[in-house]
Amino acid sequence: MSKGGHSEGHVGGLGKEQHATAEIQKICDEVKHEAEKKAGHKFKKFVAKSYSTQVVAGTNYFIKVDVGDHEFVHLRVFQGLACNGSKVELSAIQTKKTLDNPITYF
Repeated sequence: MSKGGHSEGHVGGLGKEQHATAEIQKICDEVKHEAEKKAGHKFKKFVAKSYSTQVVAGTNYFIKVDVGDHEFVHLRVFQGLACNGSKVELSAIQTKKTLDNPITYF
């Protein structure tokens, strides 16, 4: 899983926002349960719309997710390097976002 715009940003910087791909949706699906736990409620919908990446010792994905009722959440998901098993984990979530809120570092 090394597609996804890694060449867009430099190490440590946040890449430009891009349309979500099937790969990004798969990452969202993997962290949905934990995102719901952190947000304190279940989401009617969980569809990735866009994302940015930050290359560190692995990749931080900053993902805008449509959760239904015109509400969005932003996720920060870390994926480790392949040599470390490419484990995916939810680092942070921001709730009560709109489609127009830009993805920024958090």
